[in-house]
Amino acid sequence: MTEARVSNGSALRAGIVTKIRVENFMCHSHMEIDMGDRVNFITGQNGSGKSAILTALCIGFGCRAKSTDRATTMKEFIKTGCSYALVHLEIKNQGEDAFKHDLYGDLIILERRITESSSTSVLKDYQGKKVAGRREDIRELVEHFNIDVENPCVVMTQDKSREFLHSGNDKDKFKFFFKATLLSQVDDLLKSVKDNLDKANGEVVELERSIAPIERELNELQGKIRSMEHIEEISQQVQLLTKKCAWAVVYGTDKKIQEEFAKIKKLEERIPRCQARIDQQIAKVTELQDCLDKKKAQSAVLMESTSKARQRKNELEQKLSKATKERLELEQEYGRRSNNIGKMVKRIKLLEQQISEVNEQRIKDTQAEESEMERKLKVLQDEINAAQSDFQRLSSIEDQVSESLNIARDELRTINSEIGDYEKKFNESQNRIRELRLNQTSKVTAFGGSKVTYLLQAIERNFRKFKKPPIGPIGSHLALTHGDKWAIAVENALGKFLNAFIVTDHKDSLLLRSCAREANYPYLQIIIYDFSIPRLQIPNHMLPQTNHPTTISVIQSDRPTVLNVLIDMCGAERQVLVTDYAMGTKVAFDQRVANMKEVYTLEGHRMFSRGSAQTILPPNKNARSGRLCSSYDDQIKRHEREALQMQEQAKQIRGKKRSFEEQCQNFQHELQEAKRQRTGAERWLMSKKLSLQDLKNSYEAEAMNSSVSNVDELHHEISKIQADKSESEILLEKIQEKLNEADAKVNEFKVLFQELGELAKADINAFDKATHELTQIEEELNNAEAAKHHFDVQMKEKVYNGIESSKQQLKEYEKERKINSEKASIICPEIEIEALGGCDETSSEQLQANLKRLKMRLQQESQRHQESIDELRMLYDKKERKIKKHRETYKAFRDKLSAIHMALDKRWSKFQRNATLLKRQLTWQFNGHLRKKGISGQIKVSYEEQKLSIEVKMPQDASSSNVRDTRGLSGGERSFSTLCFALALHEMTEAPFRAMDEFDVFMDAVSRKISLDTVVDFALAQGSQWIFITPHDISMVKNDDQIKKQQMAAPRS
Repeated sequence: MTEARVSNGSALRAGIVTKIRVENFMCHSHMEIDMGDRVNFITGQNGSGKSAILTALCIGFGCRAKSTDRATTMKEFIKTGCSYALVHLEIKNQGEDAFKHDLYGDLIILERRITESSSTSVLKDYQGKKVAGRREDIRELVEHFNIDVENPCVVMTQDKSREFLHSGNDKDKFKFFFKATLLSQVDDLLKSVKDNLDKANGEVVELERSIAPIERELNELQGKIRSMEHIEEISQQVQLLTKKCAWAVVYGTDKKIQEEFAKIKKLEERIPRCQARIDQQIAKVTELQDCLDKKKAQSAVLMESTSKARQRKNELEQKLSKATKERLELEQEYGRRSNNIGKMVKRIKLLEQQISEVNEQRIKDTQAEESEMERKLKVLQDEINAAQSDFQRLSSIEDQVSESLNIARDELRTINSEIGDYEKKFNESQNRIRELRLNQTSKVTAFGGSKVTYLLQAIERNFRKFKKPPIGPIGSHLALTHGDKWAIAVENALGKFLNAFIVTDHKDSLLLRSCAREANYPYLQIIIYDFSIPRLQIPNHMLPQTNHPTTISVIQSDRPTVLNVLIDMCGAERQVLVTDYAMGTKVAFDQRVANMKEVYTLEGHRMFSRGSAQTILPPNKNARSGRLCSSYDDQIKRHEREALQMQEQAKQIRGKKRSFEEQCQNFQHELQEAKRQRTGAERWLMSKKLSLQDLKNSYEAEAMNSSVSNVDELHHEISKIQADKSESEILLEKIQEKLNEADAKVNEFKVLFQELGELAKADINAFDKATHELTQIEEELNNAEAAKHHFDVQMKEKVYNGIESSKQQLKEYEKERKINSEKASIICPEIEIEALGGCDETSSEQLQANLKRLKMRLQQESQRHQESIDELRMLYDKKERKIKKHRETYKAFRDKLSAIHMALDKRWSKFQRNATLLKRQLTWQFNGHLRKKGISGQIKVSYEEQKLSIEVKMPQDASSSNVRDTRGLSGGERSFSTLCFALALHEMTEAPFRAMDEFDVFMDAVSRKISLDTVVDFALAQGSQWIFITPHDISMVKNDDQIKKQQMAAPRS
């Protein structure tokens, strides 16, 4: 390697690289190069290893392999055929900015050794002794000297140079600017702080939430303390009511004594009034007694005068009655005799007629009469045969109509049965819809009805008495994992267990049973199971060996105990579910699946085998299905459709019923008409048969009479009847004479009776009047005596006895008052009750009732709280101090976070202000460098869109106001303008050294000359160490003692 050194400048600040040495690194086996303090140019042909120097510089300061764009892992930097690679950097450590000068001295050696499996870095002092080897120490060195090798303004690699100079993408330029000015680092840092701040806020919120249970406990304790204070108030009220009750009895006795005094006084005032009324009634009785005696004497005289008339009147009445009776008997006898005579006359005429008819019959008894009789008999027989045929025809019609009526009635009964079935199904659908809608509002009602709601309310009331809250109903804690497909099968499989409740021990079982009785739920199934048992895990070899699902595999629950119960009590893990009946019989009976208990189909069929017996049970039609479904809407709609269908079918059947009812009515009318005609025909037939029989009988009787009758006997009978008639007429005349005598006697007695009645009428009327007046006086006397007796009884029983009993009661009350007063004085003195305002006119019974109620309440409240109020207050103070401490701590956290947030806001504001200033400064610096070539330009930076655009105005465009962006420039112009942009960024950043690789690509000779001069001038003016790597000729670069040029050896062929 050839070195050219113009002159040695004065020593620069600390942090610059004085030597780079590599071993087995990339293409170099061993290479060492010394660096000048200011400007260093390294040239060489392509492949000579120029870029490896820059890569070694990046690797030495801790850059990752991917960031170099040369390799993906560190071991790729090891030269082929070697086992390690070494990068050795020597860094100046002098001046005010020296890094731990007392440890390292004037020179710091940084070595990084790379092997196939690892990479280590070491810091050595100026004597080569190891001082540190941790990453933190390397990072501390890099941060101290502000060396960021990943910043393109510090180290611009070959790939970055080409990308930067050739790319016209505004976003890439913005990234370059944002990273070069360290705004990206600050932005990432501020965002990281904000994220951490948000996380800290979230943690503080969680911490604040974590004290919520303690706050609830504190509130519960406060409630208990208030309740205990309320108990103390109740206890004080009980003591006060006890005192008031004691003296209320005394005051009640005083009231009774006052009432008895008032009663005695009132009764004593009644004595004069009652005595006056008694005297008044005595005078009235005396007066009425005198009047009664006078009336009795007068009545005795009248009774004597009227008694004789009454006696005579009674005798005449008896005689008149006897005579009237005799006359009536004679009239009746006369009537009977007259009737007998009339009958005898009629009998004589009849016998004479019979004699005449017998004589005529004898004359007419010829052969013609017999022929006529036969003809009549034949006519009657023909009529009978026709009537018999008509009767049979009508009977047949009646039977046909009756049979049609019975068929119509049977069909009508069938229709009524169908209507009943449809109405029953419609009501069942309506009831099911109501149940489903109730289940929609509360899922638990699907597993036991409304009684479950009452039971859960009873459990809630007795919540504290349970060791652990009961779980149930089981169905409300289950859900299907694969939709509602297996709902019916699972419900049939689990059956009654869906309505069951689970408790942890026998005591809770008894308590739950009492709650069930309180909720009127007598047949509740209770399962006792240990809640602490974790979810049971069934090994695969114990499960049914089939591809079909089991009950336990299609359900899930938030409570492991529920699933454990279904496994232990119901065998849900061994219940296999299949899609249809055929598959169910195949799995249950043909395949002989191991560990299988039962098979259930989608329709609800249950299949199982026990030994050689195979059993198939149909679905339970009365069971409610769909209770485990996730949504009841589909079921409600289905039942509504069924109900509507039932209504339509019932409507059609009712129309059919009306037609059959009309048919039945028509058949009924036809049957009645047929019966009427048949009955008429039957009567006609019977009448003809009777006429035939009568005709035969009369013919036989006439024949017999003609041969037997004797006219002499009839004449003898007439003679006998005429003799009896003569005797009866004689007796009738005698009865008529007796009847006339009886009439005369009755008239005579009537005249005598009228005369006697007129004579005794005046005396009888006077006697009746006297008797009536006597009765009135006796009634008044009895009333007066009753009134006197009443007032005597009132005076004795109510007044005198009342006064006596009141005095006796008064003595008892005074005695009772003394005893009660002594007892009350033991409880508290009377003056204390008076100071409390007395008993407020409240009765002793009311006070006793209030006292009893308060004692019961005090007992209940005391049973609820076992702790004392002092213990509760101590516990409350302890928890309050604890929670107060937590609150203060969290408040301090919150205050610190608020302060950090405010500081972050300020820094963010400063960041935005600095970003704005850097944008302006960038434009100034950019124009300053462009002016060296007679170009002007503008840089537009948009932080919102993350874009940076460069616009330049060329000298040939001076007459025009048009401004073109870099895409309209030539390659050299665009590279120069981009280089000016990079130098402007360099001015805005600080670093002890900078390196640029192939910065002059895409430039023509003129642009390269201007660019090199610009870069050198800038590097000399800027004051830091610069390393330029280029494959081009640098002879045009001016010579200076601060500029060091080095040529790399040509690569081996």
